[in-house]
Amino acid sequence: MPGVRPRDPREPHRSATPLELFTDLCYVVAIAQAAAELHHSISENHVGEGLLYFAIGFFAIWWAWLNFAWYNSAYDNDDTGNRVLALWQIVGSLVLAAGVPNLFEQDFTLVVVGYSLMRIGLVLMWLRAAAGHPEGAATARRYAAGLFVAQSLWIVFLAVPDAWIVPVFLVFAAVDFAVPVVAESAGTTPWHPHHIAERYGLMFIIVLGETILATTFALQAALDDGSFGPSCSRWSPAAC
Repeated sequence: MPGVRPRDPREPHRSATPLELFTDLCYVVAIAQAAAELHHSISENHVGEGLLYFAIGFFAIWWAWLNFAWYNSAYDNDDTGNRVLALWQIVGSLVLAAGVPNLFEQDFTLVVVGYSLMRIGLVLMWLRAAAGHPEGAATARRYAAGLFVAQSLWIVFLAVPDAWIVPVFLVFAAVDFAVPVVAESAGTTPWHPHHIAERYGLMFIIVLGETILATTFALQAALDDGSFGPSCSRWSPAAC
C-alpha cells in the first residue's frame, strides 16, 4: 500500500465518513455485548468479577476505537488502502465482540485475537503515514513500534495466572496509554478539532441509543414477568 499524506487540520466542513460511522457502530456492538454480560454477572451476584471483566473488555474496545479515530482524523484520505484497513478494524472489533462472553468465563483468547487484529491494522496505517509524510515520519514510526510492543504484551497476557490478572492488566494498560505520549513527543499529529469532536459525539449518541434500547427491553421484561404488579388491560380486566 502506498504512503498517505496528512489531512489539513484547518480543512473547512470536515465531517465523519459513512465508513467511519459504520465502524463506530461495529465497536458499539462489542460494548453492548460487554454490557449484557455485566448484567448477567450482576444478576448472578458476581458483581466484583463482572465489573473486572467488563473493565477489561471495555478498555480493549474503547482504546482501540480511540486510537483508530485519532489516526483517521490526521491521515484518512479515504483511499482504497485506508478503506481496506478500516474494514480490517471492523473484523477485529466483531471478533472481539464474539469473545466477550468467553471473557466473562476467564477465557481471554478471542478478545486478544480481536484486539490484535485491530492493532495490526493500526500499525499498518501508521507505517503508511510514515512513508507518505516525511515531516511526521518519526511520530508515525513511534506509534507503529509502540503499538507492536504493547500488543506483544497483550498476547503474553494469555499466559498470566488468574491471581495476577489485575496487576498485570494495569501495567500493560499503562504501557498502552504511554504509546501516544511517547509518539507525540516527536511531533504532534495533524488531527482535526471539529472532526474529533464529531467522532466523539456520534460515538456517544450510538452508545446512548444502545442504552435506551436495553432499557426498553428491561422494562418489557419486567412487565412480562409481573415485576410491576398484575397487567391491567382491556384483554385482562380481571387484573385491574
